[in-house]
Amino acid sequence: MGRFGGLERLSPFRFVLSVGLVLVLVPGALGWSKEGHIMTCRIAQSLLEPEAAHAVENLLPHHVNGDLSTLCTWPDQIRHWYKYHWTSSLHFIDTPDEACTFKVSRDCHDPQGLKNMCVVGAIQNFTSQLLHYREGTADRRYNMTEALLFLSHFMGDVHQPMHVGFTSDKGGNTIDLRWFRHKSNLHHVWDREIILTALADYYDKDMDLLLQHIMTNFTDGIWYDDVSSWKDCNNLLTCSNKYATESINLACKWGYQGVKAGETLADDYFDSRMPIVMKRIAQGGVRLAMILNRAFGDSDKGEFAAAT
Repeated sequence: MGRFGGLERLSPFRFVLSVGLVLVLVPGALGWSKEGHIMTCRIAQSLLEPEAAHAVENLLPHHVNGDLSTLCTWPDQIRHWYKYHWTSSLHFIDTPDEACTFKVSRDCHDPQGLKNMCVVGAIQNFTSQLLHYREGTADRRYNMTEALLFLSHFMGDVHQPMHVGFTSDKGGNTIDLRWFRHKSNLHHVWDREIILTALADYYDKDMDLLLQHIMTNFTDGIWYDDVSSWKDCNNLLTCSNKYATESINLACKWGYQGVKAGETLADDYFDSRMPIVMKRIAQGGVRLAMILNRAFGDSDKGEFAAAT
């Protein structure tokens, strides 16, 4: 399976991870903000069934005390390390300008044209690896802890609409603008600015309050009737295509719409886009839990998912 499938070529995970924990504290993480990835993983872990919860705890290093969210930004921190440089293209998808569609054969590759090297390919690959977990030590090709962390992170990335943005502007990264009173760019607005503004304006900068609000909205609130459809997935190895398609549709309708380089985005943009960001975080968490429950749970479900 090459570098993408064979993580056994990398340094021993516990050493790499212990160093990576220091970098998790460094600001400027990519993908959802640190807060976004943490909330996605906390939602997912809260929805795990006992067998999956045990597997996740078993795979995590002892010093994180079973908390998956503490390591959900790890893939951002190590993507530029030499041994992990091949993962850089796995965090996003470049789609043709204005096409507003996602096609695996057209869009999922790295700059050298290597197929499946995008966030959708990554989710499929690491899900496939985790389906081997029940084999115990029978399959030594895979580092299951790394697979868990990569999958958890990339499920957040694929739900961030601008991570499936246009090629020419690098998902909004080159669209410079102002967010209220400070400089930013369109990609960063969706990665972090909207989340931080919501925290400051409505939640007294308390992420736990925001997380509680998000979870209430799908347990018995405005998204309750939709949650079952979020989990529709006959084949664990292809459902990420749907998530990417949702993201590029949202990027076109809500991300790019009406935005011009150099302008100031403020209340109107924030008020209309904040519910979308929060819903995508919720969907990422619910769907990550669904994948982990099926991968680590009943073996018949896992085998069916891998074969269909």
